[in-house]
Amino acid sequence: MSAFSRFTPLVQSLPATIPFVGPEAIERQRGRGIAARIGANESGFGPADSVLRAIERAASETWKYADPENYDLRHALAAHLGTSPANIAVGEGIDGLLGQIVRLVIEQGMPVVTSFGGYPTFNYHVAGHGGRLVTVPYVDDREDLDGLLAAVKREAAPLVYFANPDNPMGSWWPAERVIEFAAALPETTLLILDEAYCETAPPETLPPIDSLIDRPNVIRTRTFSKAYGLAGARVGYALTTPGTAQAFDKIRNHFGMNRVGVAAAITALSDQQYLKEVTQRIAASRDRIARIARHAGLLPLPSATNFVAVDCGRDAAYARAIVDRLMNDHGIFIRMPGVAPLNRCIRISTGPDAEMELLESALPAVLKSLAET
Repeated sequence: MSAFSRFTPLVQSLPATIPFVGPEAIERQRGRGIAARIGANESGFGPADSVLRAIERAASETWKYADPENYDLRHALAAHLGTSPANIAVGEGIDGLLGQIVRLVIEQGMPVVTSFGGYPTFNYHVAGHGGRLVTVPYVDDREDLDGLLAAVKREAAPLVYFANPDNPMGSWWPAERVIEFAAALPETTLLILDEAYCETAPPETLPPIDSLIDRPNVIRTRTFSKAYGLAGARVGYALTTPGTAQAFDKIRNHFGMNRVGVAAAITALSDQQYLKEVTQRIAASRDRIARIARHAGLLPLPSATNFVAVDCGRDAAYARAIVDRLMNDHGIFIRMPGVAPLNRCIRISTGPDAEMELLESALPAVLKSLAET
């Protein structure tokens, strides 16, 4: 298969891949539909009814570009968070923002520190901009803040990524420890503090907005994809100093946001009663996944997210067999971490009762079938 001959050497060296195989691709590959979509950490509970109505209203104006300054959304976020619109940059989900941050900071060969087994999409962007990944193992299934700090100092790294709560393990650090970590970093190191799961975490997990907002070398990333139920709308935002936020304007796609998604996000932000209700449903589903896992003889790990990592007690091959058989035999889509020792686990997203019932029935059957082979 021929390709254009003058791609950059970096692009020519990269594999043509994506960080995740999507559930749609799995359906196509395996020739069966998904009965329970509980693998991508989406919210199967969906957005609020008020948001669905806002989407319907906005659809008739989708012939217009969205405001390239994202004025209304930034002001709504600022009012909600108690900060200035100047502290906020908006992007196409956290994934889009991560790519922009890497582009702002990283040149060919520069070291970038992250956790070994952490969010693969960040690694994908680092590779795409020629950075050199420096990885730090998890300790007790949690990101190692001391290890990350030591790696930053050893490598004189200009960029470090840390998620709190964490994906794929669901672990978290208390806010005080996160603030200490940020303060200990060199001023020449930019911290990406990924808070994608901030709405599902215990309150003591999140540093107050004003505790980090004056640090030019800290960018907190958040999203409407998880608790707000808008993964398909692709709306995320970054919190940082006005000067650092303004840097996004130098490189971002100014018409990258879609008008319907922006309208949905603004309405979702205003419907905090729904957010309260849905986070309670997420917590209940998280508890149910834990009970299902324990009943099947597996060990659920504590989680502050909308998923539960489940220790299967053996190796990656066994965890992969569970993932594959749940999909092949029962149409249940889940995922698993990608590296050892985390990949002894499977990862199950929260979801509505009907999907939990399918899991409750299928998981013991899959484990029994594996024991017999």
